[in-house]
Amino acid sequence: MTHPLLTDEQIETFQREGVVLVKGLFKDHVETLRAGIERNMNEPGPYAAENLKEGEGGRFFDDYCNWTRIPEFEEVIRDSPAAEVAADLMGSEKVQMFHDHVLVKEPGTSKPTPWHQDGPYYFVDGVQNVSFWSPLDPVTEASLRCVAGSHAWEKPVLPTRWLSETNFYPDEDKYMPVPDPDAEGMDIREWQMEPGDAVAFNYGTLHGARGNTRNSRRRAFSLRLLGDDARYVERPGPTSPPFPGHDMKPGQRLREDWFPVIYQR
Repeated sequence: MTHPLLTDEQIETFQREGVVLVKGLFKDHVETLRAGIERNMNEPGPYAAENLKEGEGGRFFDDYCNWTRIPEFEEVIRDSPAAEVAADLMGSEKVQMFHDHVLVKEPGTSKPTPWHQDGPYYFVDGVQNVSFWSPLDPVTEASLRCVAGSHAWEKPVLPTRWLSETNFYPDEDKYMPVPDPDAEGMDIREWQMEPGDAVAFNYGTLHGARGNTRNSRRRAFSLRLLGDDARYVERPGPTSPPFPGHDMKPGQRLREDWFPVIYQR
């Protein structure tokens, strides 16, 4: 039985194009997530970052891996339909937690989120994965932008640091430079969204986000989940998130005491 929030056509679209809109995924949890983000911004974690250079207007805050210390996030991860919807989208028997991510663009933050794929930053290999990006404020002009089909490209895109704009790994042959989807006429998917709607996309899907030129803030909660084929893989440099001291070896499943199974068929 497919979850009521999904159709079989949406699942096929996600598999084929690497991105789909799921209406109302967190609609019953919007206030809880807003409270969690407030707590997160008041008590930032070790990975919290401000992503603007001196002179750039506004504020672009992000932080991740806080769900074990912010009870609002844990509640939503456990009680929302996200894990079950993820299992349907991925075609997976079980769903493992990877990490949460908060992104806040205050009014007048014109800086866009650079184009990138999440997968090359991570120490996870496998095609059964999904990232949910959910705005907690109305998105009247589309914000998150995803390139349909980019999860199936032969080469991954080289990950870069957003602030310094330096490369994450040595510039190896196995990575392609960051493309310009607008200039190259790529098939970009973007939607107007209500709070609690979610864009579901594969870790290999190239995506970015517009700046926030409105006079209201734009808060987003992201949830990264893994399926049956997720395995630890070593990258040519430190990963983001790093999860220091994880002690995993290439080819192993991710350790369930750190990355718990949150749904099982």
